[in-house]
Amino acid sequence: MFEKVAERKIREAMERGEFDRLEGKGRPLQFEDDSFIPPDLRMAYKVLKNAGFLPPELLAEKEIHEAEDLLAHLDDEEERYRQLKKLNLLITKANMLRSRPIELEKDQVYFRKIVERVKVRKRRG
Repeated sequence: MFEKVAERKIREAMERGEFDRLEGKGRPLQFEDDSFIPPDLRMAYKVLKNAGFLPPELLAEKEIHEAEDLLAHLDDEEERYRQLKKLNLLITKANMLRSRPIELEKDQVYFRKIVERVKVRKRRG
């Protein structure tokens, strides 16, 4: 009975055009990979995300991508080395926050190219 009432209300709202100006209308839904979030926390994380807050795991992943972008555009060898150390620390931190390691396989070629560009000179003195 409840489903019939709900369906009728939805149909009436559609006929009045109340769904015509919804954000994202006509575009495909974008599903997020929340498989790393425990099922009992998914709804809470989604509410926090919609309010502008990120869970620690996603914040760590965002920091990793920012560090990778910065590293890719650095010319100074010493700064690249410092940034690479920071990137390794961020990845370690992200892996500790998750129940499974962060998946960087999709960007491994990119990451390997960055690492190959970093040349380390031994300091004298």
